[in-house]
Amino acid sequence: MVEEHTPPALVAREAAAARAALDRLSDDAVAAALELAAEFLRERRGDVLRASEADVSAATGRLDEGALDRLRLDDDRIEAIALGLEATAELAPIDREVRAWTLPNGLRVSERLVPIGVVGANFEARPNVAVDVASQVLKSGNTVVLRTGGAALGAVTELVDGVLRPALEQSGLPPEAVGLVRSPDRAGAEALVSLPDLIPLVVLRGSGPSTAALAQRAALNGVRTLAHAEGGGVLYVHEAASLERLVDVARASLDRLGVCNRLNLALVDAGARAMVSTLIEIFREHELEIRGTDAVLDLRGVLPLDERLGHEWASDSERVSTVTLHVVEGIDEAVRIANEETSGLAATIVTEDDAAAARFLDGYRGTTALWNATTRFTDGFRLLGTPETGINVDWAPGPRGPVTYRDLCLRQYRVVGDGSQKP
Repeated sequence: MVEEHTPPALVAREAAAARAALDRLSDDAVAAALELAAEFLRERRGDVLRASEADVSAATGRLDEGALDRLRLDDDRIEAIALGLEATAELAPIDREVRAWTLPNGLRVSERLVPIGVVGANFEARPNVAVDVASQVLKSGNTVVLRTGGAALGAVTELVDGVLRPALEQSGLPPEAVGLVRSPDRAGAEALVSLPDLIPLVVLRGSGPSTAALAQRAALNGVRTLAHAEGGGVLYVHEAASLERLVDVARASLDRLGVCNRLNLALVDAGARAMVSTLIEIFREHELEIRGTDAVLDLRGVLPLDERLGHEWASDSERVSTVTLHVVEGIDEAVRIANEETSGLAATIVTEDDAAAARFLDGYRGTTALWNATTRFTDGFRLLGTPETGINVDWAPGPRGPVTYRDLCLRQYRVVGDGSQKP
């Protein structure tokens, strides 16, 4: 028997309450709640910022700079969260009927999108994710149970209890539509991916090994996951690249180092080797350690690469301020490396050659292929006008790339007859 106050019991209780709230949701009421949540967030930013400061203070010395950056909330980030809530509220609700047709025997068939039910979400040291995920799940017609680690639990609790739940309640919706596992124990995350009857889908965001372990446990328990475990943007400098454009794209790709879509691996065409020195200067501007393959070890300041070529530095707690540099012999090698040796999150080509760009874009199979644009645009809000639940890099059919409320549905066929049809 599960003890009443253990993490598994907490998860089960929150999930049961969230499931009971499902039938009360409506598109108009959810939109009103999200608008109100943005208002409450601005009004109560002081409380949220104090909770965040306490989280950061407690985590300083334990987490690396990249993780602390993700953990930290400030006025600008609070405003960005509020704008995301407002943007999501204003977007059109899901059109539940995709298409409809009539069979020769008179049966009327329609393809529809129906809610999943309760969606779980596990994330590490990133309090804004609580609001991003909750807003997307509610907008899709589902309810949610959130779980974060101890580092962000203070700010997340403030966001749930001081912003999201009051907004739901004042909009006539059950506050339990947003559940929270109020325990930092790892057992809470494990329980979240172990209850398929209550929580059939869990969004996983966090470091590679931790998230991979939860995804494996979920699979063993029959729980589906949308896992955002690996990232790292690829920049390919083609021989026909504009130096000015390269500088713009490279700098824009390094505005934050602790995020998954920043520049992680720079591939320079052998025909563009003269531009390597410019890239190195940009890396030095950002105080990055440059790790390179044998092809670039003759360059001053480049250290031997001691990880695999596609290793994601943003999730490497000891080496966040690192970038990888490599020289390739043409587009085919660049595409092969981006496809086979990286996570498949995003890759961009910098070139003035339209045909070369088309060849690169057609060959790359990752979630986002870009041309003369930074991989930092691989983001739900920037591309789709609404925050994402995460970026799914699975190599299988289903939601891929930035996952938003439009993806959190099940397909259902609705069939209406008059009783005379025979199979």
